[in-house]
Amino acid sequence: MSITGPDIVRLDEVSKHFTVRKDNSLKDRIVHFGRLGRDLREDFVAVDDVSLRIQAGTTVGLLGANGSGKSTLLKLIGGIISPTTGTVQTRGRMAALLELGAGFHPDLSGRENVYLNASILGLSKAETDRQFDDIVEFSGIGSFIDTAVKFYSSGMYVRLAFAVAVHTDPDILLVDEVLAVGDETFQRKCMDRITQFRAEGRTIILVSHSAQQVAELCDRGIVLRDGAVIHDGDTNEAIRVLRESLDQRRRDSTSASDAQPISVTKVELLDRDGVVGNTIVSGDAVTIRIHVASEHLFDRWEVGFSIDTPFGHMVIASNTDILQQRLAPLDGTTFVDLRIESLQLGHGQYFVNANVAGVSEVSTHALMQAVMLNVEGAEDTMGSSAARVTVAGAGAGAEEARP
Repeated sequence: MSITGPDIVRLDEVSKHFTVRKDNSLKDRIVHFGRLGRDLREDFVAVDDVSLRIQAGTTVGLLGANGSGKSTLLKLIGGIISPTTGTVQTRGRMAALLELGAGFHPDLSGRENVYLNASILGLSKAETDRQFDDIVEFSGIGSFIDTAVKFYSSGMYVRLAFAVAVHTDPDILLVDEVLAVGDETFQRKCMDRITQFRAEGRTIILVSHSAQQVAELCDRGIVLRDGAVIHDGDTNEAIRVLRESLDQRRRDSTSASDAQPISVTKVELLDRDGVVGNTIVSGDAVTIRIHVASEHLFDRWEVGFSIDTPFGHMVIASNTDILQQRLAPLDGTTFVDLRIESLQLGHGQYFVNANVAGVSEVSTHALMQAVMLNVEGAEDTMGSSAARVTVAGAGAGAEEARP
C-alpha cells in the first residue's frame, strides 16, 4: 500500500541518551561522591540518530527485540520525553496509549478519570459529555464506572484508557503493546477500531511483538536494533529482518564451545529448470538445496526442511528419514536437493527453514528463515493453500453475478 499524503510526523537525527547509575543506594552515592562517582555513571543510548518521515494515513509498526528503543521512540513522537539531540515535529491531535492507565488518578472514579484523561487529550467538557456513553459502552466497564480506578484490574484499566483515546477524534494514535491486554473479544474490538481508523485516513503508530498484528494492520514496518533503524519498508520484509536480528542475537550469545560439528551453511531455491531464485508460480516444482558442513566424518546423518507463513505457521515439511533415503557418509561439505513436484501454496511470501542431524554421532543444527520464498498466482482465494474456486450455481432468487 502506497501512502502519498503530507508528512504528519518528522524526526530529524533524533537521539535519546539516559544516564545509568551503578551506585543505586544512598550509601553508595555518599561513599563514592566526587570523582569516583562519575565513573559509576554510564551513558546509555536508547535511540541513536533516527530520521523518519511518516505520512498522514499511514499505519506503522515499530518492531525490535526488548531494549531496542521502540517504546522510547514512541514516547519521543508523543512528546512524553524530549530528545537529547535532533528535532521531532508532529501535526494534529494525538492520542497516546503508552503505559497502562497513564493519565489516570487512582483515587478518582472511572467517570472522573474519563473527563480528566479526555481533557488531557484535548477534548472540552461538552465534547466529552457527547462521547461519554459511547466510551463506557466501548470499554465494557458498566457499573464500575463510578468505582475508584485503584480497584480496577489491569484489563479494566487499559479498556477504559483505550476507549477514551479512540473517542477523542485523534489524527495520530500511538499504541504501545496495549492490544496484548484484555480478553479476546476486547482485542478484536480494538483491532476493528484501528481498522476503521485506517479507513478514515488517520495515522497509527504501534509497537507490537505480534507479527500477525503487524502484518494484518500495518502498511509499513520499521525495525530497530540498539536504537538504530535497520529496516524501513514492507511489513513482511520487516518481520523477516526482525526474526533474522533475533536469530543473530541468539547466535551471538552462544559460545564457541556450543558450536555443532555438523551444520546447515546455506539454503538455495531452484525452479523447475534448475535456476536459482526465490520466486515461483503456485503449483510449480521447486527444489530446496540444503548446503551442509561437518568437522569430521559422519557415517549416518539426515537433513530436512519446513516452509512457514510469515506468522510462523508451518505449511509443509519433510526430511530424508521420512522419505527413507540414506545419505552417503559426510566428511566436509556437500548439499542435498529435496524436490517438491507441485507446491500448491497461495499467493504471498513464505520462509524456508532447514535442519541437519547427525545419527552416528548425535548432533543437530537448524537454519531458520534461511531464505524467503515468493509465490505468485491468482489472488481469488485467501490462505496458505492454493486451489481453483468457481461459482457452481446459486439458489432461486439469487441475483445473477455481473462481470
